[in-house]
Amino acid sequence: MERGIIIAGFGGQGILFLGKTIAHAAMLSGKEVTWFPSYGAEMRGGTANCTVIISDELIGSPVTGNVDILIVFNEASLKKFFQRLKKDGLLFYDSSVIKDTVDSGLAIPATLIAAEDGNPRGANMVMLGAFIAKTEILNEEDIFKTLEETIPSSRNKLVEINKRLIRRGIEYIENKKTHSK
Repeated sequence: MERGIIIAGFGGQGILFLGKTIAHAAMLSGKEVTWFPSYGAEMRGGTANCTVIISDELIGSPVTGNVDILIVFNEASLKKFFQRLKKDGLLFYDSSVIKDTVDSGLAIPATLIAAEDGNPRGANMVMLGAFIAKTEILNEEDIFKTLEETIPSSRNKLVEINKRLIRRGIEYIENKKTHSK
């Protein structure tokens, strides 16, 4: 199993943190991982993206052509990276921000869900929950352990907020599954 993932949006949306969290949790689960960040000179408000590769075997290069999963948080990122998504790939997009419906994608109102929770900057964690629930590549336990290990103890309150937001993303996908049956 090897999965290539691109995560993209504006700087300040937690794009790189989301990618690092996925990569770290994959390492905890015993996978081989690469994390390759890219961002504009003006991090907040500029473009940011990262590529994560998760594999059962050694990874030859952190650079990948087409990816299995694309997670985008704005229209510009959708336009820029959509052509890199494999034909049978999985698209997650923040439908709170991206108003055009994408037939082949999963519309997750991540910013809206995070705002309803009182944490509008937590859309990345809502999307992480949706990613966990839909792909089953990673599990909630490894993600939560990653948050506990990587967020400094001085910001411990963020761990609990992020866990709650992740659960909201998981619940969103589970509710979609129940309603579509």
